[in-house]
Amino acid sequence: MEINILECIEGAKQAQGLTVIIDVFRAFSLECYLFHQGAKRIIPIGNLNQAFALKAEHPDWCLFGERKGAKVDGCDFGNSPNEIAHLDFSNKTIIHTTSAGTQGIVNAKGADEIVTASLVNAKAVARYIQQKNPDLVSIVAMGNQGVCRADEDLLCAQYIKALLERKEFRIDQEVEALKKGAGAKFFDPTNLIFPEADFALCTNVDHFDFVIQVTKNGNRAYRIQ
Repeated sequence: MEINILECIEGAKQAQGLTVIIDVFRAFSLECYLFHQGAKRIIPIGNLNQAFALKAEHPDWCLFGERKGAKVDGCDFGNSPNEIAHLDFSNKTIIHTTSAGTQGIVNAKGADEIVTASLVNAKAVARYIQQKNPDLVSIVAMGNQGVCRADEDLLCAQYIKALLERKEFRIDQEVEALKKGAGAKFFDPTNLIFPEADFALCTNVDHFDFVIQVTKNGNRAYRIQ
């Protein structure tokens, strides 16, 4: 199995084989919580205008929209797991548009198959890949705004690669280090965009035992056997 780690939107464009799109802070962590709380499907959209148009066609669907970390005006929700922590999304269809994660999906046109990942379901993603046993795996760390490295996404990519190669990886120590690095924004008292609670929710390593598959009809949760 050939395993390549790529980064940002340009990396997504280069991805081939079974492709994993990673966004830890916060898109694909959020999607795991949404499925856990009953969502039926999530439709990832890159273009904000298209997302609003789809919402206009289906006003009963929930629109989650984020740009530069902040909730987009006119959307039902932003990109925060904490914001929806106690809400019921049973049988709901979600529209999701973000700066990085969903951009990776729409740009991975060369992929044979796409799944998403974050730290909360990384081990499930690795098990899924092992079950599929593809010749080529592309792991794309989407980064900040999809244009520059984000340490948390690269960490998740390296963790999944280590799991696939059955190598030791001290993920707990690495997550702790994020508090003073890429995750420091969650603990900044002047920050009004990133709730502190989101850090713990997004770094709850291997909390979920399912992967999120990207299909033509939207993302769906697939539980690992």
